Amino acid sequence: MLLSAACVQPPWFATWYAAPQNYNILFPGITVPPQAISNQSIRQIVHTSHGGSLIRIKLSNLFGTAPVTFGEARVARSTGNGGIDPTTNRTLRFGGMGAVTLAAGEERWSDPVYLPVPTQSDLAITLYVPLNTPVVTTHTIGMQTNYLAPGDQAGASVMGNATATTMYYWLSEVDASTFDGSDLATHPYKVVVAFGDSITDGYGSTPSTNHRWPNYLDNRVQADAEDLGRASVVNAAIAGNRWIYDGVGPAGVKRFAHDVAGISGATHVMILLGINDIGIGEQIPQQNVSADQIIAAMQATIAQAKASGIKIYLGTITPYNGASYYDTAGEMKREAVNAFVRSANNGADGVLDFDQVVRDPSNPTALLPAYDSGDHLHPNDVGYQAMANAIDLGVLEN
Repeated sequence: MLLSAACVQPPWFATWYAAPQNYNILFPGITVPPQAISNQSIRQIVHTSHGGSLIRIKLSNLFGTAPVTFGEARVARSTGNGGIDPTTNRTLRFGGMGAVTLAAGEERWSDPVYLPVPTQSDLAITLYVPLNTPVVTTHTIGMQTNYLAPGDQAGASVMGNATATTMYYWLSEVDASTFDGSDLATHPYKVVVAFGDSITDGYGSTPSTNHRWPNYLDNRVQADAEDLGRASVVNAAIAGNRWIYDGVGPAGVKRFAHDVAGISGATHVMILLGINDIGIGEQIPQQNVSADQIIAAMQATIAQAKASGIKIYLGTITPYNGASYYDTAGEMKREAVNAFVRSANNGADGVLDFDQVVRDPSNPTALLPAYDSGDHLHPNDVGYQAMANAIDLGVLEN
């Protein structure tokens, strides 16, 4: 069942998000091989938070310098390993049309589609790209197996000759809604946005298992729905992101408006960001930043959140002794930033003391070995779960 774009429905809330970034830009001095897609289908798996009976999908050409044409786009319930339930396969339309072209820099929502989506379920969104198209707008560290296949296989229950990828292409948000929103005034949806770098993006967790700390937080939120009400947790992290310098994604202080305030229904944001400002700055002198500069970026972002009516919670930067870019000067900056985050007058609505949760008590500048994914920077699944378990769900009750 397709609904017209003019169909009246209750407010939308985000149930999945991937922050867009420029595929071609990584850390300073690092280049990636150009990539293009031509006459191929991309099946991308998204794990929803809170469910609903209506959905819409946002496609993004935010960083593209040329138009992108999608000859067909579909959404269905995933059955795993790239397969879909054909009885749930729905065509996505854009202004009533089955094909859509996004101009350079454009993002566009699909028309609403009736498809009951259970809470914490997997959807498969398949895009057919008919023309030779450079890949620019992606989410590079997806930590999820997606699929590329030749030709137009958007409607296929199982795509033939598919190859695996862990990136998301031109896909940034899935929203849900309901037909009956009569009680939204007294029982509104809450949308919690996790904002940060690779530690929030889930690097070091087991791929395709949804073991990032925001996923573990969502597990707790959905289990406590009786007390918390209807809430979604979505992930707006970009691996490699920094507060101050553009690079892997726009600087955090710049992208907040798009990747937090711009998310449908955002009410709360939980932020863990800053370790790359410190580590990369120590390696690249021209991008060296001080603790005061990081703190100023946090303060500017707190002001943005307040202006948008979003409650903001700051996370302490986790330890990284033994990581490739660790040094004592950087450690001093980390401790100074964490002192600000823990201070009573930081201006935020609360503190998430991730540093205290994952550090080794016998060596506080390092991760607890049981939580270390192996690179001494990123936690493993157990560490990510410990981070989520330490968050007081009471902050979401208001």
